[in-house]
Amino acid sequence: MMKTFSAPLLAAAAVICATSAQADEEVTLRLKWLTQAQFAGPYVAEAMGFYDEEGLDVTIQPGGPNINVETMVASGANTFGIASGTEGVLASRAKGLPIKAIGIDQQVTPYVYVTKPDSGIKTAADFKGKKVATWFTGPQYVLYSVLAANGIEQSDVNIISQSVTLQPFIDGEFDVATATLYNEYNTLLAKGLTDLVVISPEDSGMVSQQDAIITSDKMIAEKPEVVQGFLDATLRGWKYAFEHPEEAIDMVMDAGTGLDRDHQTKMLEKVQELMTGTTGTSEGLGYLNMDAISTIEKNLVKYKAIDESVDITTAFDSSFWENVPAEYKTVAK
Repeated sequence: MMKTFSAPLLAAAAVICATSAQADEEVTLRLKWLTQAQFAGPYVAEAMGFYDEEGLDVTIQPGGPNINVETMVASGANTFGIASGTEGVLASRAKGLPIKAIGIDQQVTPYVYVTKPDSGIKTAADFKGKKVATWFTGPQYVLYSVLAANGIEQSDVNIISQSVTLQPFIDGEFDVATATLYNEYNTLLAKGLTDLVVISPEDSGMVSQQDAIITSDKMIAEKPEVVQGFLDATLRGWKYAFEHPEEAIDMVMDAGTGLDRDHQTKMLEKVQELMTGTTGTSEGLGYLNMDAISTIEKNLVKYKAIDESVDITTAFDSSFWENVPAEYKTVAK
C-alpha cells in the first residue's frame, strides 16, 4: 500500500533536500602562495565548519611563484582565489580577464625591497642598472610603478623572477629582493641578515593593498548566493583566527607540511597588523577602499604599468562585502 504524507512533512522533506543540495555545492579556492598563516582565515573557516554552514564544500589549493591566480579563476579552473592585490586585479581586467575582487585582506602595503649594505643602493632611485628580483604573481606591477615614479625605464633594470626561496639573494645572485614583512623579511633576519637596507614602495608614493579575494563574473552572475556565503565564511574565519591565534596556528600546521610554528605565529601577528590597519579597523576586515583603488589605478596608467585605464567598478564589487554580517568583520579587542 502506498503511503501518503501530510503537507508539513512534504515541506520538511523539501527543505532537507534543498539543504542537502546546497551542501553539495563544491567550490575550489586557489591561494597565491604555499600553505602558511598568510591564509589562516580560509583554513580556519574550513576547519571550524564555517564553509559547511554556508552549504559549501571548499577545497583549498596552494599556489606558488608559477601560478597566476587571476588566470585560474578567469578560466573557471578555480571558483575563488586569494590573488595578488589591487594592481594585479586591475592589470588582469585591463587584459580582459573576467574576474572581480569581492574583498581585500591586507589594507597596508606588505612588500618591501631589501638589499645588502655593500650594494650601494639606498633608495629605489638606485635600482637603475641593478638586478632586481620580484614575483610575477602580481607584485611586478608594484615594482613597475615604483620604477616609473623614480624616472627609471623597465629596460634599464634587470628584472628577475623570484623563486620561493631567497637563497639566491643571500648568495649574491641579484642585488635587490622583494620580501613580505610577514614572511621573507623575518626569514632573512633569522638567518642573521640584520643590517639590510629596507626600501618601501610607499617611499615612492605607491600604496599597495594585497591579497584580493576574487571570483569570476560568471559566478557573480549565476550563483551570487554562493559568492556571498564564501565571503561570509572567509571573513568569519579571519575573525576567529585573530581572536584565537593559537588555535588558528594549529589549523594551519595541520593543513601544511614542514612548517615552523614560531615562524607561522609571527606571520599571523604581522598579517593581523596588515589586515586591521587603517580601514581594516575603521571599516572592517576585507574592506574594499574604492578611493584608494582609484588612486592606484590612476598611478598604474600614469606610470604605464598598465596600457589603458580600467573602470574600477568592473574589477571590484563591494556589494558582497557590504552584506557580510558586521560581527564577522570586526575583531574583538
